[in-house]
Amino acid sequence: MTELIRLTAADLGAKLAAGEISAVEAAQAHLDRIAEVDGSLNAFLATDAEASLAAARSIDERRAAGEELGELAGVPVAIKDILVTTDMPTTAGSRILEGYQSPFDATSVAQARAAGLVNIGKTNMDEFAMGSSNETSAYGAVHNPWNLDRIPGGSGGGSAAAVAAFEAPLAFGSDTGGSIRQPAAFTGSVGFKGTYGSVSRYGAIAMASSLDQIGSCARTVLDTALLQDIISGHDAHDSTSLNHEWPSFAAAAREGASGAPLKGLRVGLVKQLMLDGAQEGAKARFEEAVAMLTAQGAEVVEIDTPHFEYAVAAYYLLHPAEASSNLAKFDSVRYGLRTGQGTVEDVMSATRAAGFGAEVKRRIILGTYALSAGYYDAYYGNAQKVRTLIQRDFAQAFEQVDVIASLTAPTTAWELGKKQDDPMAAYLNDATTIPANMAGIPGLSLPIGTAAEDGMPVGLQLMAPAYEDARLFRTGAAIEALITERDGTPFWASAPALGKATA
Repeated sequence: MTELIRLTAADLGAKLAAGEISAVEAAQAHLDRIAEVDGSLNAFLATDAEASLAAARSIDERRAAGEELGELAGVPVAIKDILVTTDMPTTAGSRILEGYQSPFDATSVAQARAAGLVNIGKTNMDEFAMGSSNETSAYGAVHNPWNLDRIPGGSGGGSAAAVAAFEAPLAFGSDTGGSIRQPAAFTGSVGFKGTYGSVSRYGAIAMASSLDQIGSCARTVLDTALLQDIISGHDAHDSTSLNHEWPSFAAAAREGASGAPLKGLRVGLVKQLMLDGAQEGAKARFEEAVAMLTAQGAEVVEIDTPHFEYAVAAYYLLHPAEASSNLAKFDSVRYGLRTGQGTVEDVMSATRAAGFGAEVKRRIILGTYALSAGYYDAYYGNAQKVRTLIQRDFAQAFEQVDVIASLTAPTTAWELGKKQDDPMAAYLNDATTIPANMAGIPGLSLPIGTAAEDGMPVGLQLMAPAYEDARLFRTGAAIEALITERDGTPFWASAPALGKATA
């Protein structure tokens, strides 16, 4: 069954529909892969073979009974541990939720189940999605399949690593400041976050509610689009959910892959995102990708977004402020960890001290300070003003261009432990991804090659105006086809079997 794990989700779905393989066989092959390699990766926090195989068996029975099923019915999916599930625990990578079992599924998880996807396990993540390396997880760091000495990115490094290591063909992620796109770039995967409100956040453990967005990770643009088709749409349980009729993202991806012309596409290069400190090998790959677009007739336009340089500073006021409020619910009283003795205040203090990691505590303190009396206007209020200015910059930019392109991250994945003592260095790595969250627009990352210095994957980020998510899938698939033509094989097919440790 080794060949099953190397199929794309679309190809696996087609074989399932044709009866060439069963959902049980597909699930078992991926469970076997997890058992084989996850001891080295630590990408999964929970698996339940019995539950996964039972779900797969149900799909086989429904198919055998002649029921018409969706395109991905029977395909395994990994779920970031930020999304609550009834069949496996949800911890958000934190000790404070250790062993928590939800009585309901997140809306996106319920949608996936209804479409016949099989939950293969819950993936590791930075604690409460606070981190850019997956090193803040209370359950240990995730290792990058391309090189086990390197980080996979964060906060959704477990999902991206699982996809890249062929443990799952599809994975859910969440993206607050780049937590799907940056890990995708670091692991040679495709990651997508849609327009804010396009996917329900109901059942996603809230961190920064005005920035969080659920999205998808896979090995191809089409696979990512197929999963996004399933989870996009209005949900009455989420007050921020958009009541919008979304087109077929898979159809857009197929159009792009089939040779939809890039001629005339206006591609914006943001001066403020051409970072001086970017890694030379990453910049070289980006310049090659831009040259490809130009050769296909795309028009490249340099645009100026003067307020982008303040995005990281504003984000790290808004995000901690909202996180401070959202995490107040973990109080030792209602659910989760409880430790210490004495008054409610004593127990609450002891529980939060023991249950939260250092990065979560840091951001709670930052956020509480930013919201405190006398400082609210100076910090949180001004950060909201910067956010408005960034949104205006994007609006003006998209009057000139159809999509904006940049490196997804200014460097490739760094070595484990390298930036743990320097949070600011990790924060600055999000400079290219944060603006899309601040404006609520869609963003896609796809691999464009490896850096000459270290052989690690490099990601290209594409951004489009709000509601134009399909444009990114169409353009991304066209670029992916060019990369495949250049290399003679899909990028993901060149990934190492697991990776190599240099230590």
